[in-house]
Amino acid sequence: MTAECLGLEYNFKLVDLMAGDHMKPEFLALNPMHNIPTMVDGDFVMNESRAIAAYLVNKYGKNDQLYPKDAEVRARVDQKLYFDMGVFYKAFGDCVYPIMFGGPMPGQDKFDKLKEVLGWAEGFVADGKFTAGTDNLTIGDIALIATYSTIKAASVGDPENYPNLAVWF
Repeated sequence: MTAECLGLEYNFKLVDLMAGDHMKPEFLALNPMHNIPTMVDGDFVMNESRAIAAYLVNKYGKNDQLYPKDAEVRARVDQKLYFDMGVFYKAFGDCVYPIMFGGPMPGQDKFDKLKEVLGWAEGFVADGKFTAGTDNLTIGDIALIATYSTIKAASVGDPENYPNLAVWF
C-alpha cells in the first residue's frame, strides 16, 4: 500500500503460503525467515511490512507526509506501527489463526481482547484526525488499515460498533 501511495511501480508476486511457496529454496535465499512480505529493491532485500513501508518512504518519498521527520510526530507514527504489530494484529490473529489452522475455537477472552483493542483504535481517530494526530495519512495509518480491513473481511470483533474507525477507513 505504501508503494501505491508513493506512486512507485513494482512487481507483485503472489506467494501461496498454503502451497509452501515461502519454503522454496528461491524464497528462502531471499528471506530465511520465510515470512511475507519480502521486498527486493535492487540488491537490497527487506522483510516485514512496516519496515518496508518506512524504507520506501525514506528512500522514495517526495516529502515527509507519510513518515514525518518531526520527532514527536514520528514517535506517534512509530507507536502506531508497533501497536499494529504487537497489539492490533496479534489480537486479531489470536481470534482467527487457531480456527484457520485447524485448532480449537479461541476462548471468549480473545474476542473480548480484540474488542478492547478496537476501542483503543477507535480512540486514535476520535477527533477526526489520522491515527498519529495528523491531518494526513501516514505509514502508521497504512499498517492499521491493513489490519482493520482484514478484521472487517473476517467479520470478527464487531467493527461496525466503532463509528470513528468507519469514518477513518
